[in-house]
Amino acid sequence: MKYAEEFLKYLKVNRGYSPRTLANYADAVEKFYCWLYTGQECPEPEELLALTADNVRGFTAAELDRGVNPRTMNLKLSALSSYCKWLVRRGALADNPVSKVYRPKQQKKLPVFYTEEVMDGYVSKREKELEEGAMDFASYRDYMMVLMLYATGMRRAELAGLRRSDFDGSRGTLIVLGKGDKVREIPLPPLINEKIVVYLKKVKERYPNDSSGKFFLTDAGHPLYLQFVDNAVRRELSGVKGFTGKKSPHVLRHSLATGLLNEGADLNSIKEILGHSSLAATQVYTHNSFEKLKQTYFNAHPRAKNGGKNGN
Repeated sequence: MKYAEEFLKYLKVNRGYSPRTLANYADAVEKFYCWLYTGQECPEPEELLALTADNVRGFTAAELDRGVNPRTMNLKLSALSSYCKWLVRRGALADNPVSKVYRPKQQKKLPVFYTEEVMDGYVSKREKELEEGAMDFASYRDYMMVLMLYATGMRRAELAGLRRSDFDGSRGTLIVLGKGDKVREIPLPPLINEKIVVYLKKVKERYPNDSSGKFFLTDAGHPLYLQFVDNAVRRELSGVKGFTGKKSPHVLRHSLATGLLNEGADLNSIKEILGHSSLAATQVYTHNSFEKLKQTYFNAHPRAKNGGKNGN
């Protein structure tokens, strides 16, 4: 389909979208047309005629009936909406039909995070093992990956793409290439900065012939892939006291954001560290902070204790 192909090319070349994001956009557009034409070939003129509010509503209902959850459906609709907006700007479409379609409600979930106490317990345990020499290089690397994810709030893809040259030990900063090829600089806590210096010396000793310059490498000395990062984090956090539920790089990212907010960091600073494109994406962490404040309030308030009875 001519327009769909040009749209995806635009996202890749002009917007610098990642392969994964491009695949999600392509999937949403393709599924819409496949549903409408039930596998038939779509002639070029009908590629535009198909884009009506009624057709988008029908597609939404069909996908929800098929078991697609509201959050995923909303992502599909956002992709279709971007496609239609692009067509409108080109003059190929009069208006955006997706804007007339009701978006399915999705249950708001607070970001899952690990408490500071749990993270401190994990770090203390691993540091003791490191001092005792009870950690091989692969375990040491995985430990450093968890530390880096937690200390910087990086996404797993950003961690996998990190290069040794991105680290400036004299300034205590890290250059990160984020979504849409946006570059940001993250300040490092002094202790993490020192640990990175030591780690990178060990990397040079371990892989003297490496020419990739990658910050983290697999056991065989190859650049990381995303599943490797997921597996390493899962291995590190499994079986450790306090780590319940999901164990992933993204939860470590949530943990940093929530911890910074609870310590009084302003939202704009957290937004810059995380590399969010808008403040709205960062504001979700205020809910976690509010829940903690509410719990502290009820635990301390004399009228909230003992069923609201105050003996004084």
